Amino acid sequence: MTPEQPALLPPGPATLAAVVRCRRCGRVLRDPEARMLRLGKECRGPEHAVRVVAGEQDPLPGI
Repeated sequence: MTPEQPALLPPGPATLAAVVRCRRCGRVLRDPEARMLRLGKECRGPEHAVRVVAGEQDPLPGI
C-alpha cells in the first residue's frame, strides 16, 4: 500500500480485548464467534446469524 492510497480498514486494535462483553446484556463472552460479533448466543437474533458457506470456489484470476 502506498501512502497516497486510503486504508481499507480504519485504524484499530488487531486483536480483541482480553475481556469482551455482550453489547446487549453486558455478560463476559467466551465463544470466539460471540466475541467477534460482541453479542452472546442468547442475545443474538436471526438478524445477527453467521452463515457458513461451504463448497467449491472458483480460483482467483491471475493466481
